[in-house]
Amino acid sequence: MYPIKLSLKHQSWLVAATCMVADGGFVLFSRCPPWQTAAVLVLTLAVDALLAGPPKSAGWVAAVQAAVPVLLLFTTGGRIHANEAGLLIAGYRAGAWLRGAPAWGSLGVLAASGATCSLVMGSDPLRTLLVVAKIAVLPWLVGRYTTARRAYLAELEKRSAMEKADAEAAVTKAITEERSAIARDLHDVIVHHVSAIGLHAGAARLSLPNGDLQLATSLRSVETSSRAAMVDLRHLLDLLHGDKSEGARQPGLDNLDELFDGVRAAGTPARLEVRGRPRDVPESLDITVYRIIQEMLTNALRHGDASGVTVTLEYAPDSLTITAANTAGVGDDQPGSVRRGLVGMRNRAGMFAGTTRYGLEPDGRTWRTVVTFPLEAS
Repeated sequence: MYPIKLSLKHQSWLVAATCMVADGGFVLFSRCPPWQTAAVLVLTLAVDALLAGPPKSAGWVAAVQAAVPVLLLFTTGGRIHANEAGLLIAGYRAGAWLRGAPAWGSLGVLAASGATCSLVMGSDPLRTLLVVAKIAVLPWLVGRYTTARRAYLAELEKRSAMEKADAEAAVTKAITEERSAIARDLHDVIVHHVSAIGLHAGAARLSLPNGDLQLATSLRSVETSSRAAMVDLRHLLDLLHGDKSEGARQPGLDNLDELFDGVRAAGTPARLEVRGRPRDVPESLDITVYRIIQEMLTNALRHGDASGVTVTLEYAPDSLTITAANTAGVGDDQPGSVRRGLVGMRNRAGMFAGTTRYGLEPDGRTWRTVVTFPLEAS
């Protein structure tokens, strides 16, 4: 705010200085005695300097400017036109900055000054009206118009800002309602089925003969996976409902052991290797890395063979790289197939300016997925 006020003050002084130069120049070119010219010049410069004053003084400045031509008319006989530019600017200031009685009073004083000088100099009434319109009414009206236009533009900006805020509020409300609808669907359909899977798996495990250990282990893995899915679903439901409390925190790198244990329990060897010096990452990136590793393990379960999958977390000073390698199953790489999991990983990585590479190694059997995230150097 201070630079704007300072700029306005500088502009006010610039206007006043321009009036002083213009009016002072006409005084110097007048054919009057030197002492009279000097006195009028000092008076002119003084009243024009008042134009740099604050807006609240516009009425008094207009009255002083209006008094100068009348004073010179009776002292010099109208031979010197001292402050014509000052009169125009004073009229403009009065119209722009004053309201009510002070504004109309300033207009009346300026008009009376112009009419008095014109009539005393012998002008007819019509010419007098033209003089009044030129030096008093016109600048005053221009000032009024400028202020009204500025107020109108400010009102338009305010209205536009309110409409923008209303539109943003409407979008936010629509998003909130859509999230609530998605949350209801997840709760009513997905959560019900996942719960049923866990219950049936538990019932089947309890009904098995004691000797069937391998099948019992598989059913126990189904129960564990269903419970983990329920936890993730509840977290997602909390986020969709706008609950960002600590209890709604999604899993991150601290939960990788549980994730790998679930894969191993399903019968697929899963190994995690950490290279470099582990470091803290932002929570949003922490969750994203967990989800990417989860997708890598899911792809290995669906498309890999029994040799398992190896996931490597490599911490560098300015990056974090996740690499997953597994032996691809026979007939898994079908041309034209839509790899939604890989596309999802690329999209997640792109949100953090990360890069994604995947494909078969030169041996034609090993599928490798590499995701790299840039980090601030440490």
